[in-house]
Amino acid sequence: MIKKAVIPAAGFGTRFLPATKSQPKEMLPIIDTPTIQYVVQEAVDSGIEEILIITGKGKRAIIDHFDRNFELEQRLLEKQEEALYQQIRQISDMANIYYVHQKELNGLGDAVSYGKQFTGNEPFAVLLGDTVMESVIPVTQQLIDIYNQYEGMVIAVEPVPQDKVNRYGIVGGRAIIDSIMEIDQLIEKPELGEAPSNLAIAGRYILTPEIYESIKITPKKKNNEVQLTDAMVNLLGKKKFYSCTIEGKRHDIGSKLDFLKTNIEFALKRKEFAKPLLEYLTQLLEEKKG
Repeated sequence: MIKKAVIPAAGFGTRFLPATKSQPKEMLPIIDTPTIQYVVQEAVDSGIEEILIITGKGKRAIIDHFDRNFELEQRLLEKQEEALYQQIRQISDMANIYYVHQKELNGLGDAVSYGKQFTGNEPFAVLLGDTVMESVIPVTQQLIDIYNQYEGMVIAVEPVPQDKVNRYGIVGGRAIIDSIMEIDQLIEKPELGEAPSNLAIAGRYILTPEIYESIKITPKKKNNEVQLTDAMVNLLGKKKFYSCTIEGKRHDIGSKLDFLKTNIEFALKRKEFAKPLLEYLTQLLEEKKG
């Protein structure tokens, strides 16, 4: 049973400066909910009971968000804001959340290595803190189901346009069923025409303890960082890897444009915003055409 998850959330978020100068990018809200809360909720909905968040400099707001705020709770009770009070309490009760500080920003592989003592000899999930998954069955649960069936490490993937494969880590291998592949290739940002497929790594993983030793011997490459993909490549042929083509939609909050799109899409799914926002967007488009 997989009951532990590691969420790397230590990056500077330079693409969102100056907003992220004093605020973690993982705390940027999708309407009124911080991005990382969606990530934690996905883990909890997948049966995860204990979560380790890898933080870095200036990430105190993440810790504060999942901690209790007694003064705020008391104020909400005094104002008889029962619904808001319950919502705020639920955040601090979501899971047992722990934190560790990544001393230097040495890449995703290095960040994951900080989970070694936390996960011990157990398999564990990794969820990137700036990627939100929208799905009926939580994506992490989809990966856990495959791990339970095949007992190998599992990587979430999604199809991308063939002319954009050079922007992603790409997997290749033998199809088992439509959504599951046994992986024999992992290539980080392959040249066009050299990619083994159009299936890109999508920010969710089920890993086993062997990954830690592999990270340890993986050399730093681009930007002097240790990449998780390189550490997984070291284990190909020694350990089984599977890919799961996700059932759902990935929202990457790593760019400003994708962040804006995600907010609009989520707002259009909320009853209080859908109609007035759609009317506004329609009016705006008409004005732009004119």
